[in-house]
Amino acid sequence: MLDPVPATRSAVGLCARCTRVLFSPWSRFSLLVAVLLAAATTMLLLKPHRLLASGWPAQLSGGAAAVLLFGLAYGICTVAFVPRPLLNLAAGALFGTQAGLAAALAGTVLGAGVSFALGRVLGQDALRTLLRGRWMRAADGQLSRHGFRSMLALRLFPGVPFAAANYCAAVSRMGYPPFLVATGLGSIPNTAAYVVAGSEASSPTSPAFLAAMGFIVLTGLGAAVVAWRRRHRLGAE
Repeated sequence: MLDPVPATRSAVGLCARCTRVLFSPWSRFSLLVAVLLAAATTMLLLKPHRLLASGWPAQLSGGAAAVLLFGLAYGICTVAFVPRPLLNLAAGALFGTQAGLAAALAGTVLGAGVSFALGRVLGQDALRTLLRGRWMRAADGQLSRHGFRSMLALRLFPGVPFAAANYCAAVSRMGYPPFLVATGLGSIPNTAAYVVAGSEASSPTSPAFLAAMGFIVLTGLGAAVVAWRRRHRLGAE
C-alpha cells in the first residue's frame, strides 16, 4: 500500500507557509491600507459629516442616547478621515456646549483608540523597518520614551493631523493607556473651542463665539511656532 505520510506532511507544510504569508507584517500592512482606503472612499461617497451636521434626525436631537450615538458616529468618522473641526462644530450646533463637548470628546477618544489599535496590530511590524530618516527616528524615540507628554503636546497644539498622530503613536512603542489618557486630556481645550463656536454660530458677535475663535487662532499660531522651532532644532542636531 502507498504511504500517505509524505502527502500529509506536504499539505501541512503548505498550510504553514500560507499562514506565514497571510499573517506576515507586509500582508497585515496591506490589509490596513485596504481598510483605510475603504473607509476614506466611504466617507467621500456618503459624506457622513454632512449627515451629522445638518441631517441628524429630529427625534435624536436631545437626550443621553442621542449624545452616545453621536459620539459613536463621531469616532467612526474620524477613522474614515473626516476632519474633526467639522464634527466638533456639528456637536456644538446639535447639542450645545456641555453635551456637545461630552459627545465630541468621547468620539475623539474612540476614534483615536480604534486607529491606534489598527496601526499597532496591522502596521507596526512592517512600518518600523522603514524608520531610517533622522526625523522619523527622532519622532519614534520621542513617542517611545516620553509617550504621554509627547502625545499630550501634540493634542494641545494641533499642528499634526489627528490621524497622523494616531498612526505615528501606533508604530512607536508607546503604550495604549498613556495614548488614550493623553488624547482625552490634550483634546479638551481645542475641542471645547470648536464646540462653543458651533453652539454660538447663530450669534457670531457674542463674547463666547469670539473667545472660541480667538483661542482657535492662537493655538494654530502656537502650533506653527512650535513646529518651526522643532524643525530647526532637529536640523541643528
